[in-house]
Amino acid sequence: MPDRETIPSAPAPEVSERAAALPQDALRIASGYAFTGPALHLGALLWDGQCLPDAQIRVPLAMLNRHGLVAGATGTGKTKTLQLIAEQLSAQGVPVFLADIKGDLSGIAAPGRQDARVDGRAADVHQSWTATGFPTEYYALGGIGRGIPVRATVTGFGPVLLSKVLRLNRTQEQSLALIFHYADSKGLELIDLKDLRAVVTFLTSDEGRPELKTIGGLSAATAGVILRSLTAFEAQGASDFFGEPEFDTTELLRTGEDGRGTVSVLELSAVQDRPQLFSTFLMWLLADLFHDLPELGDVDKPRLVFFLDEAHLLFDDASEAFLESITQTVRLIRSKGVGVFFVTQTPKDVPADVLAQLGNRVQHALRAFTPDDQKALNATVKTFPKSPYDLEEVLTNLGTGEAVVTVLSEKGAPTPVAATRLRAPESLMGPLGQDALERAVAESPLYERYAQAVDRESAYERLERGRGAKGPDEMRDAAPREPREPREAEQPSAVEQVVGSGVFQSLARSVGTQIGREITRSLFGTARRSGRRRR
Repeated sequence: MPDRETIPSAPAPEVSERAAALPQDALRIASGYAFTGPALHLGALLWDGQCLPDAQIRVPLAMLNRHGLVAGATGTGKTKTLQLIAEQLSAQGVPVFLADIKGDLSGIAAPGRQDARVDGRAADVHQSWTATGFPTEYYALGGIGRGIPVRATVTGFGPVLLSKVLRLNRTQEQSLALIFHYADSKGLELIDLKDLRAVVTFLTSDEGRPELKTIGGLSAATAGVILRSLTAFEAQGASDFFGEPEFDTTELLRTGEDGRGTVSVLELSAVQDRPQLFSTFLMWLLADLFHDLPELGDVDKPRLVFFLDEAHLLFDDASEAFLESITQTVRLIRSKGVGVFFVTQTPKDVPADVLAQLGNRVQHALRAFTPDDQKALNATVKTFPKSPYDLEEVLTNLGTGEAVVTVLSEKGAPTPVAATRLRAPESLMGPLGQDALERAVAESPLYERYAQAVDRESAYERLERGRGAKGPDEMRDAAPREPREPREAEQPSAVEQVVGSGVFQSLARSVGTQIGREITRSLFGTARRSGRRRR
């Protein structure tokens, strides 16, 4: 790509001569953003009611894996801020993940449209605006929408995240974890929801009650509650999101042939009525990356920047274990080169332990129409470093496309608080046309890999097949032996060694190679088998 003023490869190391003539407080703020390394341009400083284009507000590229928060009331420009940051990350070779709740981020693939508003904003902030599209992949949860389907297996999703979706309490969450452990140990693959329902149904049946007693701490009553929750969950249409082929999250780390990072847009507008599900699915994507990526330490630029929109949905009614897992994931994933930005209305939507780890802040306007609004405003002001601004007044008077900014400097210290008029995105600010979107999805090299759902034999089929068997010989016939991988020495499988019930004696002969693979579980209980494909 040609050098462009909007994304300089070597920003000026000090404030310009013209900026040196700024008022003293404004000069002190501007000096805090005069970085020497690669940086993203956010906009120009606002001071005393005036936009000062010579005082550029930027964020160091190397600090984008220190996480961030984009907050503000509805209609204040948060979505355009995400688009602006995503464009510049892509231009500098960093892949980006965007959760598209409202369906208006798909336009990032197409060049923007120049008009009087864009020209006016560009002139205000000294932006050399050029209409530009960026390499984009479109995804949809479970294929509900127009993007490439993103699915997870139940075993991969894990008990902690699934408990959050099912709204289970702490005791029920622990019980579900025991059921997952039981299925793992017996080689019963939990691919979709009917597999998990089949295992729970078996454990609460007359045949399975002896097995239930072997699972410490799991009562029949709690198992029944979990079964009813699963049944209700399936009735809501949730089955579409679980199954195979399971999405390989390393797809999110790709760059284009021109070196620009791929922008992965997950369409969520079709599932807005299931906020608990899509917000938890976003956390699964992040947890899966955390589980697989190697440690990098400090990096010159992030490996991926992940934007979690409507972040408050993650934390509503969350168990203590779930919050601890989020906190630990956010704390540790930075060293793997992944930055996470939470997008919500106010900082109080994010737990204090998570908020403390968000080094970069873009706070759009807040409204104070009610006593609760005023409390949120006061709490937000207290989360910022001391500044010469009257932040309470500034935050209630910011216009659309303006925000209060503080980021981490190249040395890792917070920059001065800066009221900022933000730049205009250079891609299309709105949804891509339906025909163009469908064409982009169909032409994607990932479409053939993920488009068609696969329903292979797993726990449900094995339990159904074994249920009708009466004796050892009949059960052996009901569960034909599958091809097995060659072994150095023929040994009884793990299932044959540990299973005592009659039904599972037949299942032991059908699990074949699956039982020989190790299942490991991460902070969220998400699982990966040791044989999983990774590119």
